[in-house]
Amino acid sequence: IRLRQTRTEVVALKEQLTALSAPDEGVEIIGESPAILEVIHTIKKISGTDANILLLGENGTGKDLIARAIYQNSPRNGAPFVPIDLGAIPETLFESELFGYEEGAFTGAKRGGRIGKFMLADTGTLFLDEIGDMPLYLQAKVLRVLTDRQIDRIGSSHLVSVDVHIIAAT
Repeated sequence: IRLRQTRTEVVALKEQLTALSAPDEGVEIIGESPAILEVIHTIKKISGTDANILLLGENGTGKDLIARAIYQNSPRNGAPFVPIDLGAIPETLFESELFGYEEGAFTGAKRGGRIGKFMLADTGTLFLDEIGDMPLYLQAKVLRVLTDRQIDRIGSSHLVSVDVHIIAAT
């Protein structure tokens, strides 16, 4: 598989993203109530698995903090942690943001194409915040990533394998 970006460029982009989006060192969930202790226990229990995770909770309950704690306690700590707020993306840009695109895939496409969030998070963790805001038509493409660990970039004629741990929240 030959992508427009070289492997060196992809690695450099991942390193830049990791440096910019790395969670604060030592994120801690603080509290002694039975509910908080149960959350801490659950974080420790599920952090060692590559199972995809869905966090449910009201706005402002700290789902992003929980996602970062899971990542920090996982074997993927040190690999990229790529958070994306799906509620802040216009519907017309969802596909290109998540999966990337090839050069010339559509009018206005950047020269050389663009790497999507799934490729940036390769070997690491992708945090899909506000997953409930994802358009229905994209759910089939995300399901392919969850089941086959492959993405289909816009304008590409081949699939690209990715190794991504997904944490979603709504």
